[in-house]
Amino acid sequence: MIHIYCGDGKGKTTAAMGLTVRAVGHGRRVAVAQFLKSGKSGEREILANLPGVELLPIPEEMKFTFLMTPEEKAAEAVRQKDIAAQAFARSSKVDLLVLDELCAALSTGMLELPWVLEQLDACPEALEVVITGRNPPPELEERAAYITEMKKHKHPFDAGLPAREGVEW
Repeated sequence: MIHIYCGDGKGKTTAAMGLTVRAVGHGRRVAVAQFLKSGKSGEREILANLPGVELLPIPEEMKFTFLMTPEEKAAEAVRQKDIAAQAFARSSKVDLLVLDELCAALSTGMLELPWVLEQLDACPEALEVVITGRNPPPELEERAAYITEMKKHKHPFDAGLPAREGVEW
């Protein structure tokens, strides 16, 4: 089944990581792929120490795509597709596949939707797949068994406060 955690509110990645912890607590195997994020995401440190969790490698530093040159975007698209390919290659070896910020990789053009849909359609039937990010494409929503939207009503960022380590990242 496909789970989508989407919306403009905080908590999409947090929900995906919570399901990761729950699955591992029940003896399940989990692979986590994170798109357009750096290795500085706080959840990685603890998840790396949990038996049954495989974190796919991501860069230690990551620019926002709107700050990238065309050449950097092209190189990053290759890296993002490699991360996705590694994730989908593990789909038959795990019980839960987390594709954190897949929607962002799609909306920024780092991944192509037809290829992602083809990979999802080829996944084992018993696999749980979690996809996070804003604005999931309708084609993903059609395949989803769960769609949970996090809606922002208020956020410190609106008052000009930057993201805080340990809370937002």
